[in-house]
Amino acid sequence: MQDVLSLILGGGRGTRLYPLTQLRSKPAVPVAGKYRLIDIPISNCINSDLNRVYVLTQFLSVSLHRHISHTYKFDPFNNGFVEILAAQQTNEGGNWYQGTADAVRQQIRYVQEDRCNDVLILSGDQLYRMDFRHLVQTHRESDADVTIAVLPVPEDQTSGFGIMRLDDDGRVTGFVEKPKTPEQLAEVRTSAAWIDGRGIQAKGREYLASMGIYLFKRDVLIDLLTAKPLCTDFGKDVFPRSLKTHRVQAHLFDGYWEDLGTVKSYHESSLALASANPPFDFHSPDGVIYTRMRFLPASRINGAKLEQCLISDGCVVLPGTCIERALIGVRSRIGENAVIRDSVIIGADRFETDADREENRRRGLPDFTIGEGSRIEKAIIDKDCRIGRNVKIVNQHGLQEAEGTNYVIREGIVCIPKGAVVPDGAVI
Repeated sequence: MQDVLSLILGGGRGTRLYPLTQLRSKPAVPVAGKYRLIDIPISNCINSDLNRVYVLTQFLSVSLHRHISHTYKFDPFNNGFVEILAAQQTNEGGNWYQGTADAVRQQIRYVQEDRCNDVLILSGDQLYRMDFRHLVQTHRESDADVTIAVLPVPEDQTSGFGIMRLDDDGRVTGFVEKPKTPEQLAEVRTSAAWIDGRGIQAKGREYLASMGIYLFKRDVLIDLLTAKPLCTDFGKDVFPRSLKTHRVQAHLFDGYWEDLGTVKSYHESSLALASANPPFDFHSPDGVIYTRMRFLPASRINGAKLEQCLISDGCVVLPGTCIERALIGVRSRIGENAVIRDSVIIGADRFETDADREENRRRGLPDFTIGEGSRIEKAIIDKDCRIGRNVKIVNQHGLQEAEGTNYVIREGIVCIPKGAVVPDGAVI
């Protein structure tokens, strides 16, 4: 697989994931207590014997750069690397990335200089486990110019995806980006019998959605991105234009896949990881997800009630606490008699000592992370937050959208931004 080069797109401003993207890029958002979103595509590449990876970044990328540089170090005697390609001004232009295709085009010289045969293009904000060797096999056996990974979805989910129509051989013959009308949907519906015949049970999912995972022949990618007029986006521009001139193939996938691009999807997917039978299992020995080694101690839990929880490394949970359907991130400290339900506590970047906590008392600051007697329900508490004693974060007015000095409500979920302070007794 040394003849495949991987490019991971760092994404745009991530406005739908705000405030988690207020101070970081989407791929740097923590997930599952101890990982970051960027760990998912990089781990999938490593597990597929694809160890030559570029990550294209643009917005708020310092923490992402730091994480990658500290995490992914390969043996000096092989050719593996994970390197950052940041947006930059050049003699040819100085614009920010205008879309997915434009991002790759602005870094196209790294593809031109590489001896690869194929280029794999991935997104940096999805949760899934895939062996890309199967995708490469489909691509080469069909002699495709482009192969798109597709997932069967029901009709009520089609408005968020690029939907494809295929012929009997799996070649893409039609592509509609985020269809809105019944007429558009009728053009790209796939029969359940065709899907069932490929070893995947349709179960009412008669539309094939692009997963944002593309494999191009190297020379085809260069030609498509440099042809006039220039394309800015793969889904909106490149694929509709190339269907008649190139062989575009579909690769069917039926495992767990979730785009964590909104606060609601991030919250729901995180809680699902803590369920009794999680749809995505980080404990699986197949396809290990890698991340930065922090050398943290085991968590210490004393006299607490826990139900459907993930408790990460280095946490302290004090007596009387009740945690139900929650994800607790690294270095979290949960005070006595706190109640946490249906919530994500992302954790902290450092431990506080007893001396630090004494200094907090002098300055009138709460400690990291959740104070005693506090109640947190249907919320996301970002990293390094200080939630005081007897605080209630419960969305008491049932708002769907709102913002305050130390909170943001999106889709009914209360988000406390990174580093925010919520004083003793506050009610949100």
